[in-house]
Amino acid sequence: MKDFWKIITRYVSPYKKYVGGSVLLNILSAVFNIFSFTLIIPILQILFNVSEMQYEFIPWDDAAAGFKDKFINNLYWYVTQAMEVRGASSILLLLCVFLCVMTAVKTACYFGSAAVMVPLRTGIVKDLRMEIYRKIVSLPLGFFSEERKGDIIARISGDVQEVENSITSTLDMLIKNPILIVFYIGTLFVISWQLTIFTLVFAPLMLLLLSSISRKLKAESTQAQKLWSDTMSQVEETLGGLRVIKAFLAEKKMSDRFEGITGAMRDKNTRVAVRQSSAHPVSEFLGTVMIAIVLWFGGILILKDHAPFDAPTFIFYMVILYSVIQPIKDLTRAAYGIPRGLASMERIDAILDAEDKIREDEKPVPFKEFKDCISFRHVDFSYDGGRQILRDVCLDIHKGQTVAIVGASGAGKSTLVDLIPRFYDVTAGQITIDGIDIRRISLKDLRSLMGNVNQEAILFNDTIFNNIAFGVREASRGQVEEAARVANAHDFIMEKDEGYDTNIGDRGCKLSGGQRQRVSIARAILKNPPVLILDEATASLDTESERLVQDALDKLMSNRTTIAIAHRLSTIKNADEIIVMNEGRIVERGRHEELIALNGYYRKLNDMQSL
Repeated sequence: MKDFWKIITRYVSPYKKYVGGSVLLNILSAVFNIFSFTLIIPILQILFNVSEMQYEFIPWDDAAAGFKDKFINNLYWYVTQAMEVRGASSILLLLCVFLCVMTAVKTACYFGSAAVMVPLRTGIVKDLRMEIYRKIVSLPLGFFSEERKGDIIARISGDVQEVENSITSTLDMLIKNPILIVFYIGTLFVISWQLTIFTLVFAPLMLLLLSSISRKLKAESTQAQKLWSDTMSQVEETLGGLRVIKAFLAEKKMSDRFEGITGAMRDKNTRVAVRQSSAHPVSEFLGTVMIAIVLWFGGILILKDHAPFDAPTFIFYMVILYSVIQPIKDLTRAAYGIPRGLASMERIDAILDAEDKIREDEKPVPFKEFKDCISFRHVDFSYDGGRQILRDVCLDIHKGQTVAIVGASGAGKSTLVDLIPRFYDVTAGQITIDGIDIRRISLKDLRSLMGNVNQEAILFNDTIFNNIAFGVREASRGQVEEAARVANAHDFIMEKDEGYDTNIGDRGCKLSGGQRQRVSIARAILKNPPVLILDEATASLDTESERLVQDALDKLMSNRTTIAIAHRLSTIKNADEIIVMNEGRIVERGRHEELIALNGYYRKLNDMQSL
């Protein structure tokens, strides 16, 4: 329960007023419920002549009698007097109406206590999802290279849903039921403390037996949620690879694989559900056993000559005792559900507690304008201490230059440019801008200097306008259209039925590759960054699309510091400097003609493409 209360204290604080309202309404509900049950005694004792006792009024200020005795005696006296005046049938009707009124008030309080908790439950779930989402967008890219997207989706969807079903939905139970139990047990002590003590001897034995059934529930729930993550990962992979699946006739193979995962999840969920379903019948049986024992013991007391209470009072006692069993059973059901929520919360915390290795300087250096040079000083890099990707890289990129980076796949080109906006941090050495280590500049200031155009245009399921304006707040229609014109995108956009308001689908699937890339370039143009990073921006395009995109890139690169990764050497012949990389090192550098004259690695790449 320690983990459960940690979760509650983390997320309930903003909603304390709802908790207070629920407590108050539940107290009123318990009080009215007990008072409605007290009508059983006068109905049995007076209306049906179960008792032959004669009642006389006891003054309220009489110090010789206790409040309980005065209250009960005077209540029965009032009822007796009313019967003599109005008749038994009239009093019976009046008591029945009073019972209905008390029940209506009780149920209204009960409804109010449940309704007031709804904003708390929904608010906690919303806060939890937002916390996960903010953490996801704040984590460095390195975190996601180790995690499956489907698993992350499963945690923000299925695991949060499980927390809602298993933890937040039990909050009203955890408030209502203890209040009912305290008031009911207090009433039992007032009626007969001897019988109540006897009853409480058996309660811990019942709870102990119930807890033994749920010991393995949390572990099995963790395994079930892991299988749910595997299922979501399979779905995500299938949706992303449908073209390949169909091309290689692998539908049955993927279906069999999915059936294996879902079958294992079904088996695990079946065991969890069976164990959880046993809570109600087991608690029902144990409750009945306890009622039977109390009925036997109480019956023995009543049959004695000097019974501590009469039969109607004992019936009232049994009614209250039976009423206290239902809150206990609800708590048991909550105790069965909470381990499932805790198992899901552990998986959520694996994201929330993930370490962000890209740390901001406590007192960052203000940086608003790039004036001189980006410098790499003996930079080494490896992913989590594994194989070294970059070795002793030294490089200066001066303002206004176009620097191209070429080399075979795996040479470290993309990793090199990813270090500049601090998607990753260097393992050794340093990168500086205008002589300032980029680790001393805030990420906001650093990344605001840069614009990216990647090989795969990363677009969102939104309108063309919103995709172009993605990185600029409150961009006007005219600014977006001007950026699109510079990117050679305005004409094809206007051919769409809804123009700039056209939704482009998931990842821009309603556009061609060249159109997606030109929208991506328009986005970079609108941001107007002083430093532009191009990661093989034309590598996957046909000749016509490449021409249009390259023309847009040329406009974008003018009067701007550009770092371009390229496979097609024809696109970077006019670069101010070409950096040739191989196995994480810079092996050659210079202009195109100079590198050709060296007759080295670059010449080899150029000749291979010429062929």
